[in-house]
Amino acid sequence: MSDGKELDGMAAVVTGSVRGIGRAVALAFADAGANVVINGRSSRDAADAVAAEVEAAGGRALIHMADVSDPDGAAGLIDAAVNAFGRLDILVNNVAHRVAKPLTETSFEDWRAVQASTLNTAFLCSRAAIPHLGQHGVGSIVNIGGVSGQAGVKNRTAVATAKAGLSGLTAALAIELAPQAITVNCVAPGHIEHHDRDEMSQHFQDKPIPLGRGGKPQEIAATVRLLCGPGGRFTTGQTIHVNGGWYVSIA
Repeated sequence: MSDGKELDGMAAVVTGSVRGIGRAVALAFADAGANVVINGRSSRDAADAVAAEVEAAGGRALIHMADVSDPDGAAGLIDAAVNAFGRLDILVNNVAHRVAKPLTETSFEDWRAVQASTLNTAFLCSRAAIPHLGQHGVGSIVNIGGVSGQAGVKNRTAVATAKAGLSGLTAALAIELAPQAITVNCVAPGHIEHHDRDEMSQHFQDKPIPLGRGGKPQEIAATVRLLCGPGGRFTTGQTIHVNGGWYVSIA
């Protein structure tokens, strides 16, 4: 750990890693010495750019474009990682789809899209990854949740339901996988600067963040990196709030 390469030689899959938090996590892993699978669904140019950044940071990068809300897409992503790097140590479930509407204006298609992209992807990717995680002593799954999963946020019912589901998945799976030395945690961001553009941003203006600003993707990534490294080996089953104190201020 002294050289800052605490994930040296490990292989990580980060879903939805072509921008925002996912990109920041991929770069943090590369900085820590890991090889990283970059995943997106349609933005190949963005994926190429992130892969170049990963390699510039010292990691090896594999791009695998796939819709991980589809069982075959999720399984194919995990298989690609194992085939490329010969192992899988870390899975970060970051993909999400957001709908900002009152429940009465939320169509069933909206509802299903949010659950599929946020909750189903975490289920499918975790299920595919578990047989490979921990094969080299330890493994980590980190789900990217959100403060809306634990706090009431106007016009975010579909998103809040999915994010709350991630916390439940995290807790149950942590117990299931503990005998295999696989940790499972959830990181719950709040307002991220230059990322949130909908009613959630207004909600943070109405109920200010105690630290006085929004978060940066790199700050979320730093927590994910910690959880997946030696310093996170005794932490499992937790939803960790990284939102500038906003959650405790309204709890």
